[in-house]
Parts: sequence; structure tokens; C-alpha cells
Amino acid sequence: MLLKWGAYLRLMRLDRPIGILLLLWPTLWGLWIAAEGFPPWAVLLVFLLGVVLMRSAGCIINDYADREVDRHVRRTAERPITRGEVSPREALLLFGGMVLVAFLLVLTMNGLTILLSIGALLLAILYPFMKRYTQLPQLFLGAAFGWAIPMAFAAVTGAVPTAAWVLFLATLCWAVVYDTMYAMVDREDDLKVGIRSTAILFGKWDRLMIGLFQLLMGLLLVRVGIAFGLGEGYYLGLLAAAGLGGYHQWLIRKREPAMCFRAFLHNHWLGMVVFLGIALDPLF
Repeated sequence: MLLKWGAYLRLMRLDRPIGILLLLWPTLWGLWIAAEGFPPWAVLLVFLLGVVLMRSAGCIINDYADREVDRHVRRTAERPITRGEVSPREALLLFGGMVLVAFLLVLTMNGLTILLSIGALLLAILYPFMKRYTQLPQLFLGAAFGWAIPMAFAAVTGAVPTAAWVLFLATLCWAVVYDTMYAMVDREDDLKVGIRSTAILFGKWDRLMIGLFQLLMGLLLVRVGIAFGLGEGYYLGLLAAAGLGGYHQWLIRKREPAMCFRAFLHNHWLGMVVFLGIALDPLF
């Protein structure tokens, strides 16, 4: 029984919290900007639990979709479904249970937030299958992770202003950046098994394209700061984020898989310094 629960925890990737952090930071960006400071405790708690539940559910449906190809990729060959530790039926039941709990939490929010949550579920289900039909699955991942932003504004203010969608686009660009770095780790294996990614699409231009998306993300975040009247603390956070982005470019300069993976993991610090800039801005 303990071994089974261990397999479930690994299926949900609770032993690897990087995905939770990469989803958490833009969620907190949206909540703090929408609330113009600390958001209501009830809303914050629902979104924090939602981050863990939906990220875990996303990992489950991703592994379900990739169950026939994971065994052919070195980094994913030990995942529970492809190894037979968890059956596809058990995985779907666990996915359904986590989505149900997340939806029950959302039901405590207003009608617009509930309506937007349907989009979050559709994106979570859709993303894993996009690796077979498009070269840009990272855009779908970015949309899935960024969808917490309009939901945060809806929950706090009852509306989603245009500038919130600019923040959503910035998050989408960021996801393309870090998930392309992640895909660079598996590029050779993905080519063999037919999985598509921006790392394959960009080819030898991968670092340049990552740089362009980093630049676009920065410009969009500046636009967000102007739209919401954020001050010096916020822009200091953006400056720190730009420095981290440069460090990530240095890490991937030779396209070594281990360094690309390190750059991917390190991106959560970038999300954190942007959040600190938002949260601490009133002190400046």
C-alpha cells in the first residue's frame, strides 16, 4: 500500500515541486496586483490549494497522454504509468478526483471565476495532446499556467481588465522560455519518438528565440506596471528578473542537457523576484 501511495505521489510530481512554483508565481502576481496589496485570505487559500491540485492533475493527464512514449525517453522512462506502477484507469480516477476538489473550491468564488475555471480545465486537458499536433505545445502550457491570472482578477475584483490579459501574455511568453529550455533536454529523444516542441521547431535558433521571448515578456511586464501604476519596487524586481534571464542564457549557451535543465529549474527564482517587486512596491 505504501508503495502504491508513493507511486501516486510521484505521478502527481509532489516530489518535484518546480511545476507548483512556476504556476504559483504568476498566480500571486495576479492576486496581489488585483487586490492592490494582500488579497483576501479566503481567496488566497482557494488559489494556493488550486495551484497544487491543478498542477498535480496536469501532471497526471500529461503522463496518461504520454504513457506509450515515456518509456522511450531517458528522463521519463521511470514514470509510474509507463512502468505499470499505476494503471491508466487509476490515473484517470485520480485526475478526476483532483479536478473535482479544485472545482468545489472554485464554487466558493463568484460566478465569473467559476466560468473562467472551465477554461482552466480545458487547457489542462488539452496541453498534453498538443505535443502530437503542433510544434508549439509550449504556448498551450503558457495559456494553462497563465489562466490563473484572469481568474485571480475575477475572484478579487469581479472583472478582468485589459491589462490583466497583458499580464497573461507575459506569463505565456515566460512559459515558452522555460519550457523550451526544458524541451532542449529531451530534444534528441523527442525527435526519435515523434514528440513536437518549440526546441525542435526553433532548432539552431533556439537561444535567439528564447531571448526574443524573454524580451517580449519584459516589455509586457513594463506595460503592466504602467497600466496599474506600479512604482520603483516593481521595476527593481523586473531589473533583477532581467539579470536572471541573462544568467539562464549563459547556462544554456552550449545546449548541454544538464545545464538546460538547470536553467529551467532556476526560472522559479525569476518568478519570485517579480512577485517580490509587486508585493514590496508599496514600501518604496
